[in-house]
Amino acid sequence: MAGPYLQQPSFLLATLKADCVNKPFAQRCHDLETVIEEFPAKELHGIFPWLVESIFGSLDGIIVGWNLRCLQGRTNPTEYSVALDFLDPSGPMMKLVYKLQAEEYRYDFPVSYLPGPVKASIQEQVLPECSLYHNKVQFTSSGGLDLNLALNPFEYYMFYFAISLITQKNSPITHHVSPSNSAYFILVDTYLKCFLPTEGSVLPPPSSNPGGAIPSPTPRSPAVPFTSYGMHHTSLLKRHIAHQPSVNADPASQEIWRSETLLQIFVEMWLHHYSLEMYQKMQSPHVKLEVLHYRLSISSKHHGSPAQSSYQALHAYQESFKPTEEHVLVVRLLVKHLHAFSNSLKPEPLSPSAHSHTASPLEEFKRVVIPRFVQQKLYIFLQHCFGHWPLDASFRAVLEMWLSYLQPWRYAPEKPPQTAELLPRSVSEKWAAFIQENLLMYTKLFVGFLNRTLRTDLVSPKNALMVFRVAKVFAQPNLAEMILKGEQLFLEPELVIPHRQHRLFMTPTLGGSFFSSWPPTITDASFKVKSHVYSLEGQDFQYKQMFGTEVRNLVLKLAQLICQAQQTAKSISDHSAETMASHSFFSWFKFTPSEMNGSYTGNDLDEIGQDSIKKTDEYLEKALEYLCQIFKLNEAQLTQMMMKCGTAQDENGKKQLPDCIESENGLILTPLGRYQMINGLRRFDVQYQGDTELQPIRSYENATLVRLLYRLSSALNERFAEQMNVLCSREDFIGRFCCYHLKNPRFVHKIRYSPVLKDRRNQNWGPRISLRFLASYRTLFSLLMLYFIASWFYIGPVGCTFIILFSYFLYAVIMTFFFEGRKPHEH
Repeated sequence: MAGPYLQQPSFLLATLKADCVNKPFAQRCHDLETVIEEFPAKELHGIFPWLVESIFGSLDGIIVGWNLRCLQGRTNPTEYSVALDFLDPSGPMMKLVYKLQAEEYRYDFPVSYLPGPVKASIQEQVLPECSLYHNKVQFTSSGGLDLNLALNPFEYYMFYFAISLITQKNSPITHHVSPSNSAYFILVDTYLKCFLPTEGSVLPPPSSNPGGAIPSPTPRSPAVPFTSYGMHHTSLLKRHIAHQPSVNADPASQEIWRSETLLQIFVEMWLHHYSLEMYQKMQSPHVKLEVLHYRLSISSKHHGSPAQSSYQALHAYQESFKPTEEHVLVVRLLVKHLHAFSNSLKPEPLSPSAHSHTASPLEEFKRVVIPRFVQQKLYIFLQHCFGHWPLDASFRAVLEMWLSYLQPWRYAPEKPPQTAELLPRSVSEKWAAFIQENLLMYTKLFVGFLNRTLRTDLVSPKNALMVFRVAKVFAQPNLAEMILKGEQLFLEPELVIPHRQHRLFMTPTLGGSFFSSWPPTITDASFKVKSHVYSLEGQDFQYKQMFGTEVRNLVLKLAQLICQAQQTAKSISDHSAETMASHSFFSWFKFTPSEMNGSYTGNDLDEIGQDSIKKTDEYLEKALEYLCQIFKLNEAQLTQMMMKCGTAQDENGKKQLPDCIESENGLILTPLGRYQMINGLRRFDVQYQGDTELQPIRSYENATLVRLLYRLSSALNERFAEQMNVLCSREDFIGRFCCYHLKNPRFVHKIRYSPVLKDRRNQNWGPRISLRFLASYRTLFSLLMLYFIASWFYIGPVGCTFIILFSYFLYAVIMTFFFEGRKPHEH
């Protein structure tokens, strides 16, 4: 094996670094392609670490590199296409990787930049169970206590590519970037399709030696003594590669290591993160399986003490793990492709012996790829997101990733008949095994979603859409029945059947091989479900039934909130319609009641419009219908609930007050009442009950004008008080006109019946002039526009003033006749 990375800078490396400053991006990539083609591996070995870092950025995030996460074809088409061609699986960069791979070079990757759980265990000298880290941990050449992983070129390249999604969070973004259109997202999709193909086999890498092949990584002796989580297990395909000459080796079995390595790196870098409490809760699969065997009274002769001592050696740590929306979208892409990859498995032969002889390594990899490599870490990743993600619409990305994993049938090669496209597609019974082996993904995460939803504002269209999506997925025909069947299998009593073989629970950590003879076709499904639950949650897990009483009560609470949200959306829609209808020309010159008391609390639906309000109502209505189908809710209960929500509207059409309790000091909000107020479901009808002239200055008013006009109106009222009293005391039209416009009957009525203003009831509230409406920016803008129009038609300021006064006088006359004979509080 070649020595470590050369410390002395070569002339080639210095030249390439200078080109990064002086040459454009496309020219640099062209020169790199020429260098890779013409120079030998010995020279390229010295530039490889620098080149990888210059592309994907440094591990500490200081060097951004090519910034693939922000590179899009819409904004930078030339650089976008050049970067994708250079990093393509058949492009110059991968040719360099394979060229160095043939010489078996090794490159150091610091352990300190690995995900928290892996870093913590390696620093405790406890080797993770993932074979990716076996025989690769070394001390640094400087003699310090820092540890490195000695990686081959393919592993080193993929480590940097995968971890750049995590380390480059603070990269500069100068424009709106869609993660699904970035060069990084496209490259992830390209690498998955190349190394995990759904059709055919993995393409062999280009070889510099005619007729030769790139060897798979060879095992190395460990440089640091390590305790293992459990028994060391070899790679999935070591059996097919060992003791075979590279020339005569099957290409599929020889090169399938790239597929396994790629998937392990992606899963370790993107999913192997969790919080402190989850880390302390986690146990080795070896220990959890031991507990399972003990509970089932099965012999555990394969078990020993190293796993227990290693688990006790794991120390507590705190990893600051905050996945971004882009991170979640990339993981969803991985999940969708793995479903398609796994579903492309060829049908099993009827004879088990024929299966063991004819199955290719790629087919065996498809069979175990999800349960062995993805299931546990994805479950923990989703749990973390469900518990720590903000209560906003960005949770939609996590939700869709979860729903993608729950529906592997969406990525199956078979297509539904065209006649049934419009009907809900029933979930086939062949997926029962997947549902049972992923029971917690369906049940516990559904309960977690319910708890999140009960704390969100369902009036928001985006939140209503998320509830609709989940309800629609779980309401697929036959899915709820299969989930219920899985719960029943888990709750079956634990019986001891002596003739059962351990192979049913064998995992690689216990020495069981995925290529050994297959177990009998008749297996105990109950054991499989128990194995799944205990392996993910431990032996002390208290399972909460999805179709039990407790979860059913949560669903009823959600149904009640849906009804309340529908009523709130309807009231907001009615309020918006009334507001639009009341926006007449003359209302610009007079305060409306909603402006004066400021009692209405807005919602984001006001800004979105009537169409989104209608969509919100449709989403909630369909979600409620789906929940009734899933949990077989009683129609009488729902009808009573709807009627109870309907009573929230009193005879005047106003909403019910928040939930309160009576006390010596008056009404006190309950936790439900606080939730209702925070989410805008209910509110107190708070109105200003003092003198309208003395109410606080509003944001749409000019403060200086308000004060000046108040002084002017006070002077006029004091100067002409007797004359206004005489005019208002007349019995003819002039009297009624002055009484309506110079008096404030609504304010007088409030003082008369208000307990707050009882000390002011005996005051003489006679007629007075109010000029405050002239301080509104809306009024000032309207007057300015009218004067502008008047000057355009050469009417002049005097004529324009006459038109305004005449229009307002006409409006006042009409309002006087319209309200004549009504009681003051009805105005």
